[in-house]
Amino acid sequence: MSKLTIFKHPLINHKLTIARDENTNMRDFRSLINEIGGLMAYEITRNLPEREVLVKTPICETIGTALAKDVVIVPILRAGIGMVDGIHKLIPQAKIGHIGMYRDEKTLEAIEYYAKFPKDMPESAVLLVDPMIATGGSVVMAIDALKKRGAKDIRLVGLVAAPEGINRIQELHPDVDIYLAALDEKLNEVGYIVPGLGDCGDRLFGTK
Repeated sequence: MSKLTIFKHPLINHKLTIARDENTNMRDFRSLINEIGGLMAYEITRNLPEREVLVKTPICETIGTALAKDVVIVPILRAGIGMVDGIHKLIPQAKIGHIGMYRDEKTLEAIEYYAKFPKDMPESAVLLVDPMIATGGSVVMAIDALKKRGAKDIRLVGLVAAPEGINRIQELHPDVDIYLAALDEKLNEVGYIVPGLGDCGDRLFGTK
């Protein structure tokens, strides 16, 4: 079974509470989602492998460490884009792939319409980013797509999720660790997370 980490950091909780508020405007909402992504990335990358490197300081030579594995950030379009900048600021050398999914409003199942990834996926730590994990259908399909390209170290980064979606992901992909800002109560009758924060994509881009 994969590891499920739910962050209990005061700053993450504070920012998420403001993001949940229906009165938070688009500009502030976008900033909050990015900021939470950056705060989460610090912990998500804690166990990345390191290698020793020789560095010359102004005083002398010494041994330091550098990342031993490349990092690839893969947002699920379109809401996942909202967390990318916050993570990328912490790991500016990371490459960025994209995968596009939309949810069939009748079946609630995910349909892939776009995928573009770096070539070195098998050797990289892949951060799959999706702020809202409801039924888990989009995430399961995205993980399938990453594994088909050879990705082995996949870490799912989300803001809020419903237990139904997390259970589905853990059942089908028990090797993928999951990191959340909050695990919410449930899905409602139309597949939205309760209490959630509404449609993250619409709130990020002002499309509703």
